[in-house]
Amino acid sequence: MISSLIEIGEWIFLLYFIGLNGGYLALNFLSLISLSRLMRNRMIDDLPQFYSGLEPPISLLVPAFNEQSSIAASVHSMLQLSYQEFEIIVINDGSKDDTLKVLEREFSLIPFPEAYHQQLATQPIRGVYRSTRYNNLRVIDKDNGGKADSLNAGINAARYPLFCAVDADSILQRDSLQKVAQPFLEDSLVVATGGSIRIANGCQVSNGFLQKVDLPKKILPLLQIVEYLRAFLFGRMGWSPLNAMLIISGAFGLFKKNVVIEAGGYRTNTIGEDMELVVRIHRLYRLAKKPYRIVFVPDPICWTEAPEDLTTLKNQRVRWQRGLLESLSLNIGLLCHYRGGAVGWLAFPFMLLFEALGPIVELTGYVFMFALFLSGMISGQALWVFLFVAIGFGILLSVSGLLLEEMTFHIYPRPRHLLLLLFVVLIENFGYRQLNSWWRLVGLALWTGGGKAKWGEMKRTGAWQK
Repeated sequence: MISSLIEIGEWIFLLYFIGLNGGYLALNFLSLISLSRLMRNRMIDDLPQFYSGLEPPISLLVPAFNEQSSIAASVHSMLQLSYQEFEIIVINDGSKDDTLKVLEREFSLIPFPEAYHQQLATQPIRGVYRSTRYNNLRVIDKDNGGKADSLNAGINAARYPLFCAVDADSILQRDSLQKVAQPFLEDSLVVATGGSIRIANGCQVSNGFLQKVDLPKKILPLLQIVEYLRAFLFGRMGWSPLNAMLIISGAFGLFKKNVVIEAGGYRTNTIGEDMELVVRIHRLYRLAKKPYRIVFVPDPICWTEAPEDLTTLKNQRVRWQRGLLESLSLNIGLLCHYRGGAVGWLAFPFMLLFEALGPIVELTGYVFMFALFLSGMISGQALWVFLFVAIGFGILLSVSGLLLEEMTFHIYPRPRHLLLLLFVVLIENFGYRQLNSWWRLVGLALWTGGGKAKWGEMKRTGAWQK
């Protein structure tokens, strides 16, 4: 009887890891096809652009809370973006530091008594300012309400039909808006697009612009570079052709304003407001049988600072896991709904089984298999088979993500970059990924307990900006 239960347990964990890695390999294959098509289209980028000057105007929304060290550089970077018509709206969310003073000094702000149409409920607005140096820059000063509340305030003030949510500590490449807006020109059904997020640690940014791409010297940001390559290049890139992408990063996403207002704006009672909005749009449009598309565009890049210490990284991953669980639970009606399409029948179950509940199975599997081996109840051969599936396929996936990067965008230009990242690909599977699973399990436990979610302190050095 015991031997039968052990055998069943072995198969459960083995099949789980096969399903997890097999799913990612399938996404990898879809990504390769999509990237090949994209690179062919990008070959004409040096020719005169057919759509140049016809792009829809965009409102850039920049929520800022205690961002005095980076807000000026970020805004300067956005002001010099290559795009026909756009405005920047910085939302100071009751900062306790000198964020507002820095903005007033750097951009010569003056009070601007404009009509403010409150389509989405927000915390009280203290004042609206405009720059006397840049006519497309405004600043909203409001009581603290969190990032979602700030974005809703920005949507209320936005003048243009598309809005782009950008983190205040991030840097956009000059052509990012052009590329992330392109799907809206090609297909009227597109309601949202998202670009890639890359790690800025180790790079050099001067006056808000990326001057030199390099790798960080610390191990934690290096490990996160590999994670981000995997998540964006064959995670989101794989789901996008199926119209089943559930996540657009809160650091860089472009939306139709009327669609977001119709959906009710960003939820202020969730910690993963960016993902929840995307999942909600899927649910509302699918169940109402409205045609739409949500698209991932891999080459517009937003550079952001990654955590360099374990405490900050833990806070981030716990928060991400709670946000994932909130997003799925609040939109559970999409799961396997008869109108759900690929997002309801493939992406939602995949995220629920392998991402939301995955930490339980993954960590239990490691403990179970090692305990059986140490007690002599399974052979070394059985343990090696399990580790090959659990870790070997993980290495293969990370290597494939790195190869996709080298075959397409080649962001990291030097041979030493590639060699170092290959080394990181190997070591991240021995301890780091398991630690991430533990943090995700903590997030799952906290969400199950129902306590109020907290962001936790996010330490940033800003050493990459000058």
